Amino acid sequence: MGTAIKQVLFALVAAIGLAGVPARAAYPDKPVKLIVAFAAGSSTDIVARLVADQLQTTLGVTVVVENKPGAGGNIATQQVMNAPADGYTLLVHSVAYAVNPSLFANAGYDASKDLQAVAMAAVTPNLIYVHPDVKAANLAELLALAKNGQLSYASSGNGTTTHLGAEWLFRSLAKVDITHVPFQPAAATNAVVSGQVPVASTSMPPAVPFVKSGKVRPIAVMSLRRSPQLPEVPTVAELGYPGFEANTWFAILAPARTPPAVLDQLNAAINKALSAKAVLDRFDALSLEAQRGDRATTHRYIDSEVLKWGKLVKDIGVKIE
Repeated sequence: MGTAIKQVLFALVAAIGLAGVPARAAYPDKPVKLIVAFAAGSSTDIVARLVADQLQTTLGVTVVVENKPGAGGNIATQQVMNAPADGYTLLVHSVAYAVNPSLFANAGYDASKDLQAVAMAAVTPNLIYVHPDVKAANLAELLALAKNGQLSYASSGNGTTTHLGAEWLFRSLAKVDITHVPFQPAAATNAVVSGQVPVASTSMPPAVPFVKSGKVRPIAVMSLRRSPQLPEVPTVAELGYPGFEANTWFAILAPARTPPAVLDQLNAAINKALSAKAVLDRFDALSLEAQRGDRATTHRYIDSEVLKWGKLVKDIGVKIE
Protein backbone atom coordinates (compact mmCIF):
# COMPACT_ATOMS: atom_id res chain seq x y z
CA MET A 1 0.00 0.00 0.00
CA GLY A 2 1.41 3.34 -1.00
CA THR A 3 2.31 6.08 1.48
CA ALA A 4 -0.29 8.47 0.04
CA ILE A 5 -3.08 5.85 0.37
CA LYS A 6 -2.06 5.13 3.98
CA GLN A 7 -2.22 8.82 4.86
CA VAL A 8 -5.71 9.08 3.39
CA LEU A 9 -6.91 6.01 5.33
CA PHE A 10 -5.43 7.31 8.59
CA ALA A 11 -7.14 10.65 8.06
CA LEU A 12 -10.49 8.92 7.44
CA VAL A 13 -10.15 6.77 10.57
CA ALA A 14 -9.27 9.83 12.66
CA ALA A 15 -12.23 11.76 11.29
CA ILE A 16 -14.62 8.89 12.02
CA GLY A 17 -13.24 8.59 15.56
CA LEU A 18 -13.59 12.30 16.25
CA ALA A 19 -17.12 12.31 14.92
CA GLY A 20 -18.18 10.20 17.89
CA VAL A 21 -16.63 12.60 20.45
CA PRO A 22 -18.91 15.42 21.60
CA ALA A 23 -17.41 18.89 21.22
CA ARG A 24 -16.50 20.66 24.45
CA ALA A 25 -19.04 23.39 25.16
CA ALA A 26 -17.77 26.94 25.25
CA TYR A 27 -17.53 28.53 28.70
CA PRO A 28 -19.94 29.26 30.27
CA ASP A 29 -22.77 26.84 29.51
CA LYS A 30 -24.32 26.56 32.97
CA PRO A 31 -24.90 28.81 36.02
CA VAL A 32 -21.92 30.47 37.69
CA LYS A 33 -21.89 30.57 41.49
CA LEU A 34 -20.42 33.41 43.56
CA ILE A 35 -19.63 32.24 47.09
CA VAL A 36 -19.60 35.27 49.40
CA ALA A 37 -17.35 35.09 52.46
CA PHE A 38 -19.69 37.14 54.67
CA ALA A 39 -23.37 37.41 55.53
CA ALA A 40 -26.13 38.86 53.39
CA GLY A 41 -26.22 42.65 53.71
CA SER A 42 -22.47 42.98 54.33
CA SER A 43 -20.40 45.21 52.05
CA THR A 44 -18.88 42.10 50.46
CA ASP A 45 -22.35 40.73 49.77
CA ILE A 46 -23.55 44.01 48.25
CA VAL A 47 -20.54 44.12 45.92
CA ALA A 48 -21.13 40.49 44.90
CA ARG A 49 -24.81 41.03 44.08
CA LEU A 50 -24.19 44.18 42.08
CA VAL A 51 -21.53 42.43 40.01
CA ALA A 52 -23.69 39.30 39.64
CA ASP A 53 -26.59 41.28 38.19
CA GLN A 54 -24.37 42.63 35.42
CA LEU A 55 -22.49 39.35 34.83
CA GLN A 56 -25.72 37.55 33.97
CA THR A 57 -26.11 39.76 30.92
CA THR A 58 -22.46 39.65 29.90
CA LEU A 59 -21.96 35.89 30.35
CA GLY A 60 -25.46 34.91 29.21
CA VAL A 61 -26.04 32.49 32.10
CA THR A 62 -27.56 32.69 35.56
CA VAL A 63 -25.17 33.96 38.24
CA VAL A 64 -26.10 32.70 41.71
CA VAL A 65 -24.93 34.43 44.89
CA GLU A 66 -24.51 32.15 47.91
CA ASN A 67 -23.43 33.42 51.35
CA LYS A 68 -21.12 31.20 53.40
CA PRO A 69 -20.15 33.32 56.43
CA GLY A 70 -18.04 32.04 59.29
CA ALA A 71 -14.50 32.05 60.68
CA GLY A 72 -13.76 35.49 59.25
CA GLY A 73 -14.39 34.27 55.72
CA ASN A 74 -12.27 31.12 55.98
CA ILE A 75 -15.21 28.73 55.51
CA ALA A 76 -16.10 30.23 52.13
CA THR A 77 -12.44 30.34 51.09
CA GLN A 78 -11.93 26.65 51.83
CA GLN A 79 -15.12 25.73 49.97
CA VAL A 80 -14.03 27.52 46.80
CA MET A 81 -10.45 26.32 47.13
CA ASN A 82 -11.72 22.72 46.99
CA ALA A 83 -14.32 23.31 44.26
CA PRO A 84 -13.78 22.11 40.66
CA ALA A 85 -11.37 24.45 38.88
CA ASP A 86 -13.68 25.12 35.96
CA GLY A 87 -14.77 28.75 36.44
CA TYR A 88 -18.23 27.91 37.74
CA THR A 89 -17.50 28.48 41.45
CA LEU A 90 -15.89 31.78 42.44
CA LEU A 91 -15.11 33.46 45.76
CA VAL A 92 -16.04 37.04 46.64
CA HIS A 93 -13.94 38.12 49.62
CA SER A 94 -12.61 41.23 51.32
CA VAL A 95 -9.14 42.29 52.44
CA ALA A 96 -9.61 39.68 55.19
CA TYR A 97 -8.49 37.14 52.58
CA ALA A 98 -4.99 38.65 52.78
CA VAL A 99 -5.03 39.09 56.57
CA ASN A 100 -6.41 35.77 57.77
CA PRO A 101 -3.46 33.45 57.02
CA SER A 102 -1.34 35.35 59.55
CA LEU A 103 -4.19 36.23 61.91
CA PHE A 104 -5.62 32.73 62.44
CA ALA A 105 -3.61 29.87 63.90
CA ASN A 106 -4.97 27.82 60.97
CA ALA A 107 -6.88 29.71 58.31
CA GLY A 108 -6.99 26.56 56.19
CA TYR A 109 -5.53 28.05 53.03
CA ASP A 110 -2.42 29.58 51.50
CA ALA A 111 -3.40 32.95 50.01
CA SER A 112 -0.60 32.83 47.44
CA LYS A 113 -1.21 29.28 46.18
CA ASP A 114 -4.71 27.92 46.74
CA LEU A 115 -6.70 30.47 44.74
CA GLN A 116 -6.08 32.74 41.76
CA ALA A 117 -7.08 36.36 41.50
CA VAL A 118 -9.80 36.97 38.92
CA ALA A 119 -10.45 40.68 39.49
CA MET A 120 -10.38 43.44 42.08
CA ALA A 121 -13.95 44.71 42.38
CA ALA A 122 -13.97 47.67 44.75
CA VAL A 123 -12.02 49.52 47.42
CA THR A 124 -12.84 51.97 50.17
CA PRO A 125 -10.38 53.73 52.46
CA ASN A 126 -10.50 53.23 56.17
CA LEU A 127 -11.28 56.45 58.02
CA ILE A 128 -10.36 57.92 61.40
CA TYR A 129 -13.02 60.16 62.91
CA VAL A 130 -14.11 61.52 66.28
CA HIS A 131 -17.17 62.66 68.18
CA PRO A 132 -17.66 66.44 67.78
CA ASP A 133 -16.91 67.00 71.48
CA VAL A 134 -13.37 65.66 71.10
CA LYS A 135 -10.95 68.60 71.23
CA ALA A 136 -9.00 67.60 68.15
CA ALA A 137 -9.50 69.15 64.73
CA ASN A 138 -6.72 67.23 63.00
CA LEU A 139 -4.45 64.21 63.35
CA ALA A 140 -1.66 66.03 65.17
CA GLU A 141 -4.09 67.30 67.80
CA LEU A 142 -5.64 63.86 68.17
CA LEU A 143 -2.24 62.24 68.71
CA ALA A 144 -1.31 64.94 71.24
CA LEU A 145 -4.57 64.31 73.06
CA ALA A 146 -3.86 60.59 73.13
CA LYS A 147 -0.42 61.20 74.61
CA ASN A 148 -1.76 63.48 77.33
CA GLY A 149 -4.71 61.39 78.51
CA GLN A 150 -6.69 58.19 78.24
CA LEU A 151 -8.39 57.78 74.88
CA SER A 152 -10.12 54.81 73.32
CA TYR A 153 -11.08 54.05 69.74
CA ALA A 154 -13.70 51.79 68.19
CA SER A 155 -12.92 49.54 65.24
CA SER A 156 -14.90 47.14 63.07
CA GLY A 157 -13.51 44.16 64.99
CA ASN A 158 -10.36 42.39 66.12
CA GLY A 159 -8.01 41.64 63.25
CA THR A 160 -9.78 43.83 60.69
CA THR A 161 -7.71 46.34 58.77
CA THR A 162 -9.58 49.08 60.65
CA HIS A 163 -8.07 47.65 63.84
CA LEU A 164 -4.65 46.77 62.44
CA GLY A 165 -4.34 50.07 60.57
CA ALA A 166 -5.15 52.08 63.69
CA GLU A 167 -2.68 50.09 65.77
CA TRP A 168 -0.05 50.61 63.08
CA LEU A 169 -0.63 54.37 63.16
CA PHE A 170 -1.20 54.97 66.87
CA ARG A 171 1.19 52.51 68.49
CA SER A 172 3.83 51.62 65.91
CA LEU A 173 4.31 54.99 64.21
CA ALA A 174 3.04 57.70 66.57
CA LYS A 175 3.93 55.80 69.77
CA VAL A 176 0.74 56.69 71.60
CA ASP A 177 -1.16 54.46 73.99
CA ILE A 178 -4.83 54.29 73.01
CA THR A 179 -7.29 51.59 74.05
CA HIS A 180 -8.92 49.49 71.34
CA VAL A 181 -12.65 48.68 71.64
CA PRO A 182 -13.82 46.20 68.96
CA PHE A 183 -17.37 46.40 67.55
CA GLN A 184 -19.30 45.22 64.52
CA PRO A 185 -18.83 47.75 61.67
CA ALA A 186 -22.08 49.73 62.01
CA ALA A 187 -21.97 49.47 65.80
CA ALA A 188 -18.51 51.07 65.88
CA THR A 189 -19.84 54.15 64.11
CA ASN A 190 -22.89 54.30 66.35
CA ALA A 191 -20.64 54.12 69.42
CA VAL A 192 -18.91 57.33 68.35
CA VAL A 193 -22.12 59.08 67.27
CA SER A 194 -23.62 58.35 70.71
CA GLY A 195 -20.48 59.46 72.55
CA GLN A 196 -19.85 56.00 73.99
CA VAL A 197 -16.36 55.97 72.43
CA PRO A 198 -14.58 59.19 71.36
CA VAL A 199 -12.64 57.93 68.32
CA ALA A 200 -13.27 55.39 65.57
CA SER A 201 -11.39 53.64 62.81
CA THR A 202 -13.78 52.04 60.31
CA SER A 203 -14.23 51.76 56.59
CA MET A 204 -16.02 54.69 54.98
CA PRO A 205 -19.49 53.26 54.16
CA PRO A 206 -20.93 53.33 57.72
CA ALA A 207 -19.27 56.66 58.57
CA VAL A 208 -19.81 58.96 55.58
CA PRO A 209 -23.52 59.72 56.23
CA PHE A 210 -22.63 60.85 59.77
CA VAL A 211 -19.68 62.88 58.51
CA LYS A 212 -21.95 64.72 56.09
CA SER A 213 -24.58 65.33 58.79
CA GLY A 214 -21.95 66.66 61.21
CA LYS A 215 -22.49 63.95 63.81
CA VAL A 216 -18.83 62.88 63.59
CA ARG A 217 -15.71 64.82 62.56
CA PRO A 218 -13.32 63.18 60.05
CA ILE A 219 -9.62 63.30 60.89
CA ALA A 220 -7.85 61.36 58.14
CA VAL A 221 -8.36 58.72 55.47
CA MET A 222 -5.96 55.77 55.36
CA SER A 223 -5.60 55.57 51.58
CA LEU A 224 -2.61 56.89 49.63
CA ARG A 225 -4.79 59.48 47.90
CA ARG A 226 -7.80 61.44 49.07
CA SER A 227 -11.21 59.87 48.69
CA PRO A 228 -13.59 61.29 46.05
CA GLN A 229 -16.38 60.97 48.63
CA LEU A 230 -14.55 63.16 51.19
CA PRO A 231 -12.02 65.14 49.13
CA GLU A 232 -11.50 67.71 51.90
CA VAL A 233 -10.19 65.06 54.33
CA PRO A 234 -6.40 64.59 54.21
CA THR A 235 -4.66 61.22 54.07
CA VAL A 236 -2.54 59.84 56.89
CA ALA A 237 0.29 59.66 54.35
CA GLU A 238 0.24 63.41 53.68
CA LEU A 239 0.08 64.18 57.41
CA GLY A 240 3.57 62.96 58.13
CA TYR A 241 3.41 59.19 57.56
CA PRO A 242 4.39 58.62 53.91
CA GLY A 243 3.43 55.29 52.41
CA PHE A 244 0.74 54.62 55.01
CA GLU A 245 -2.18 52.74 53.47
CA ALA A 246 -4.94 50.70 55.13
CA ASN A 247 -7.87 50.06 52.83
CA THR A 248 -10.83 47.72 52.79
CA TRP A 249 -11.05 46.03 49.40
CA PHE A 250 -13.20 43.40 47.73
CA ALA A 251 -11.91 40.87 45.20
CA ILE A 252 -13.11 37.88 43.20
CA LEU A 253 -10.99 34.71 43.18
CA ALA A 254 -11.09 31.22 41.66
CA PRO A 255 -9.59 27.79 42.45
CA ALA A 256 -5.89 27.64 41.67
CA ARG A 257 -6.00 25.39 38.59
CA THR A 258 -8.78 27.23 36.73
CA PRO A 259 -7.76 27.53 33.04
CA PRO A 260 -6.21 30.92 32.18
CA ALA A 261 -8.57 31.42 29.23
CA VAL A 262 -11.57 31.10 31.54
CA LEU A 263 -10.01 33.48 34.07
CA ASP A 264 -9.31 36.03 31.34
CA GLN A 265 -12.90 35.79 30.12
CA LEU A 266 -14.19 36.31 33.67
CA ASN A 267 -11.82 39.22 34.24
CA ALA A 268 -13.09 40.98 31.10
CA ALA A 269 -16.73 40.32 32.06
CA ILE A 270 -16.24 41.62 35.61
CA ASN A 271 -14.43 44.73 34.39
CA LYS A 272 -17.37 45.36 32.05
CA ALA A 273 -19.80 44.88 34.96
CA LEU A 274 -17.84 47.40 37.02
CA SER A 275 -18.27 49.98 34.25
CA ALA A 276 -22.06 49.79 34.31
CA LYS A 277 -23.78 52.98 35.42
CA ALA A 278 -26.03 51.10 37.85
CA VAL A 279 -22.98 49.67 39.61
CA LEU A 280 -21.04 52.93 39.63
CA ASP A 281 -24.00 54.89 41.01
CA ARG A 282 -24.58 52.37 43.79
CA PHE A 283 -20.87 52.21 44.62
CA ASP A 284 -20.75 56.00 44.86
CA ALA A 285 -23.72 56.00 47.24
CA LEU A 286 -21.88 53.45 49.40
CA SER A 287 -18.51 55.28 49.29
CA LEU A 288 -16.95 52.47 47.25
CA GLU A 289 -14.64 52.95 44.29
CA ALA A 290 -14.84 50.47 41.40
CA GLN A 291 -11.53 48.85 40.48
CA ARG A 292 -10.85 47.65 36.95
CA GLY A 293 -7.63 45.94 35.97
CA ASP A 294 -5.97 42.79 34.66
CA ARG A 295 -5.41 39.60 36.61
CA ALA A 296 -1.66 40.06 36.95
CA THR A 297 -2.03 43.48 38.59
CA THR A 298 -4.67 42.14 40.97
CA HIS A 299 -2.51 39.14 41.86
CA ARG A 300 0.52 41.33 42.62
CA TYR A 301 -1.55 43.68 44.77
CA ILE A 302 -3.06 40.86 46.83
CA ASP A 303 0.37 39.29 47.31
CA SER A 304 1.70 42.63 48.57
CA GLU A 305 -1.25 42.91 50.96
CA VAL A 306 -0.58 39.40 52.32
CA LEU A 307 3.01 40.40 53.10
CA LYS A 308 2.10 43.80 54.58
CA TRP A 309 -0.65 42.60 56.89
CA GLY A 310 1.30 39.49 57.83
CA LYS A 311 4.14 41.65 59.11
CA LEU A 312 1.76 43.96 60.99
CA VAL A 313 -0.11 41.07 62.62
CA LYS A 314 3.22 39.70 63.82
CA ASP A 315 4.46 43.10 65.03
CA ILE A 316 1.22 43.91 66.86
CA GLY A 317 0.87 40.42 68.28
CA VAL A 318 -2.78 39.79 67.31
CA LYS A 319 -3.92 36.17 66.98
CA ILE A 320 -7.25 34.38 66.61
CA GLU A 321 -7.44 30.69 67.45
